[in-house]
Amino acid sequence: MEAVRVGLLGLGTVGSGTVNVLTRNRDEIARRAGRAIEVTRAAARSLDKPRACDVSGIELTDDAMQVATSPDIDVVVELIGGTAQARELVMAAIDHGKHVVTANKALIALHGNEVFEHARVKGVSVAFESAVAGGIPIIKALREGLAGNQIEWLAGIINGTGNYILTEMQAAGRDYADVLAEAQALGYAEADPTFDVEGIDAAHKLTILASIAFGHPLQFDKVFTEGISRLTIDDLHYAADLGYSIKHLGIARRGADGIEMRVHPTLVPERRLIANVDGVLNAVLVQGDAVGPTLYSGAGAGAEPTASAVVADLVDVVRMLHGDPVHRVPYLAFQPDALSDLPVVRMEEVETAYYLRMLVEDRPGVLADISTILAREGISIEAVVQREARGESHVHLVMLIHRVKEGRMNAALAGIEALPAIEGSVMRIRVESLGTD
Repeated sequence: MEAVRVGLLGLGTVGSGTVNVLTRNRDEIARRAGRAIEVTRAAARSLDKPRACDVSGIELTDDAMQVATSPDIDVVVELIGGTAQARELVMAAIDHGKHVVTANKALIALHGNEVFEHARVKGVSVAFESAVAGGIPIIKALREGLAGNQIEWLAGIINGTGNYILTEMQAAGRDYADVLAEAQALGYAEADPTFDVEGIDAAHKLTILASIAFGHPLQFDKVFTEGISRLTIDDLHYAADLGYSIKHLGIARRGADGIEMRVHPTLVPERRLIANVDGVLNAVLVQGDAVGPTLYSGAGAGAEPTASAVVADLVDVVRMLHGDPVHRVPYLAFQPDALSDLPVVRMEEVETAYYLRMLVEDRPGVLADISTILAREGISIEAVVQREARGESHVHLVMLIHRVKEGRMNAALAGIEALPAIEGSVMRIRVESLGTD
């Protein structure tokens, strides 16, 4: 049987890794897929640039559209990133009857509903395992392995850059700017790190995970997003003293009123396995009603870890090349006509616990004033710790607050920050137990 011909859009880190994995594991992959899989054409911006893979036998071009629409290509693998050009290429490939594999989380999060519908009409597949958490097969686990469960919630470290920064701040006592500069020098962070450190990248991925977990359309614009740039070494150390680690989490939860989707720094009990996932690693914790909690952890980026997921998608596509399109695994795990219309809960209605840190005047009555404001909003204090003095007249006051709706906490913080004894703004970090105890 003839080999399946793959057209590669992008020969950067992941593209080169994909070629290397397909070449090195050629025989094993063919045994799994039932046919050989070969990259026969590839598009790259520069044809003369040195490659991290062997491109002999691959026809190179700088015309990505030519590869996407070529009659000699069976499957198009999109690895160029971004959304505008990627969307155009993917839609053109589908128009020409090509199956598509993509690692582009932004494309799926922003345009996935449109892309999936177009693919359904044309009878082709779109596979995107590599779009979330690199080499961790979390999409397949949610979509297939946990199909017998009602997913109650999931929480994930789904951006390695942010996790590396927080790990180094905690372990070495270094400030945010210093660690960010190192992450950029090591290639973990871009020159403009906004997508990573402000949670946009994680929000793209959470959009996809939440839709698959709960069976609702992709809705990136409804994800609450907060970054890590305001976190200090003090916060990480105070959290550790209280028995917590701070992780930048994407959290999705189904409740009676709808679905929560939020990305923000989070205090997690140190005893949780996910609290001990450090460096550039990713991890996703999923709570199913039948299976209970399951944790998936591994390399969330990199040439070959991400290529592992790309090639796994290629194998799945090849296995189904001549199958009935109607009976393929649905993109978002649920049949298209059975997607939920549950609303996404506004952040003001989300209920969680809180860590608060504030710089206050070291004098009698301040704590009583703060407690009065919290009580007025029906907010209960779990613990209060006074930390070392800042100068001669101010101290850090750290509080753990029992679960309360975000809107009430917003109102309380506005009142606290208006007190004359409070210097600057209050640092608020949400707390999640991620367990049943």
